[in-house]
Amino acid sequence: MADEQNSETIVEHLAELRRRLIYVALVFTFVLVAAFFVVRPIYQYLTINSITGVEIKLNAFSFWDGVGVYMKISMVVAFGITLPFTLYQIWAFVSPGLRPKERKATLRYIPYVFLCFLIGIAFGYFVVFPLAMKFTGGLNKELGLIETYGMADYFKFLMNLVFPISLLFELPLVILFLTQLRILNPGLLRKMRRVAYFILVVISVMVTPADLFSAFLVLIPLIILYEISVLISSRVHKKQVAADAKRAEEYS
Repeated sequence: MADEQNSETIVEHLAELRRRLIYVALVFTFVLVAAFFVVRPIYQYLTINSITGVEIKLNAFSFWDGVGVYMKISMVVAFGITLPFTLYQIWAFVSPGLRPKERKATLRYIPYVFLCFLIGIAFGYFVVFPLAMKFTGGLNKELGLIETYGMADYFKFLMNLVFPISLLFELPLVILFLTQLRILNPGLLRKMRRVAYFILVVISVMVTPADLFSAFLVLIPLIILYEISVLISSRVHKKQVAADAKRAEEYS
């Protein structure tokens, strides 16, 4: 009897998860289609605005380059817009297992996900991307190479830099959410500091060109983000410990 009830509960959870995933897929598809028709100003800004200091002329090397670039930009726009909705669906799925205070606390931080995503994109585009373009452009000139950029390669290079950085800027919110769920705590984060720093160094080297200055410039905000995450986790953990102690006194 207990096994049958557990089976029914698992089936119900899977059905609810499936329903919420369908909601996310429908919203993402709708926003993706809508973004495809309004992506032109974004494309013009990314190609005309010369923040890199490197003069480039984009070329199409296949009939589908234009469509592919528009789709990539549309997907990033759709991802950013649907990100808060996706997290809300995740929160709604796990919220029955949370206490009322934890539900309210985690729900409040969902709007900040979009804000951190925008800050990450801005940092990647206005700081990291110009450094990368100047470094690669300068190296090409030293080698006497003629720079002929395909539009598909240009946007691939741009998004491979900017998009991972925008996701890394979600680190404080992710750690905050996991602390609320009591999966992480500040003690564990401090013990993992050396490993975390090493991982951040690897990430900063991977998303920047092969010069130490650019990698260092990216590494600094990542370390700051990690330390902010530790402070946030510590603050939340102290409140949880105080609440547990108060609850223990009431029932003792």
